[in-house]
Amino acid sequence: MSRLHAIVPAGGAGTRLWPLSRASHPKFLLDLTGSGRTLLQQTWDRLLPLAGAEGIHVVTGQAHATAVADQLPAADVLAEPSPRDSMPAIGLAAAVIAAHEPDAVVGSFAADHVIGDDELFQAAVREAIDVAATGKVVTIGLQPTFASTAFGYIEAAEPLPGMPTARAVSRFVEKPDATTAGAYVASGAFSWNAGMFVTRADVLLGHLERLHPPLHTGLRAIADAWNTPRRDAALREHWPRLTRIAIDHAIAEPVSLDGGVAVVPGRFPWTDLGDFAALADTAASDDAVWVDADGFVANQTSQAVSVVGIEDAVVAVTDDAVLVTTRAHAQRVKAVPVAWQERGRDDLV
Repeated sequence: MSRLHAIVPAGGAGTRLWPLSRASHPKFLLDLTGSGRTLLQQTWDRLLPLAGAEGIHVVTGQAHATAVADQLPAADVLAEPSPRDSMPAIGLAAAVIAAHEPDAVVGSFAADHVIGDDELFQAAVREAIDVAATGKVVTIGLQPTFASTAFGYIEAAEPLPGMPTARAVSRFVEKPDATTAGAYVASGAFSWNAGMFVTRADVLLGHLERLHPPLHTGLRAIADAWNTPRRDAALREHWPRLTRIAIDHAIAEPVSLDGGVAVVPGRFPWTDLGDFAALADTAASDDAVWVDADGFVANQTSQAVSVVGIEDAVVAVTDDAVLVTTRAHAQRVKAVPVAWQERGRDDLV
């Protein structure tokens, strides 16, 4: 097995988990599962046996770089001046790594996912590393547990010779409607796209050079200056001009059309904690009084919470804000901080 460099993009505000998650203190910096470790620290813990401390690289915004370093003192923290989606973030780390180790295997793993079985996760990543060493871009597909319309899907094709479970990827599909999602799940050929990608650094950068030359040129220029006094100047010059694009659209989808992408099935329990419905399925509800009601409470204060006459209620309480909704409306919570900001309450965003 080749050595892995794990890249952890740590961005986003987690607005569907407002008021717990804020732009100033997003969900990856929080312990939302009651484990005693933040989501970022849990990500570090499961990657440590695969990459070692020196092989974990966290890419985050400048506003969060200090907090990330405080939580992960041994991590290599790369601060991006502004969010430009996942491809520039992952590409920056890959280019910096490739400057010293061109044939390194790099893997991208989100900072805010919850995985229920680290050993099964690590087994899938190890197979992905073996497949990546052959020149493929590899994704880890999650076995669907229901017909979700919130995730993209990966269609698997023929098995890869010599690999235990890996298959070629036929196509990536954007978030489908409910009927289509049901058909995908029933077919058994589709997995959820959780945004985990493993490949060689030189392969990734080669695809970028072919498919997105200006993005490749900018990232290479920044990487060349990274460990020199010219880093800040290079970031100021090149970063604002980098194409804002996700790795799925930049690399995975077009390369899959040429047969260059493989999928390794992930058999581990997984959630991206995308909203309060997912959090309610993962974390224990805080103490509350329920009268002809049921649901989930996340309470960061000493206030007593009581719920009367509401089924599937969601209540989140912080020192400066209260949210009341239901699981059915959990995806709509992202509109709340926007509404408060429009009223001039930037302190609540």
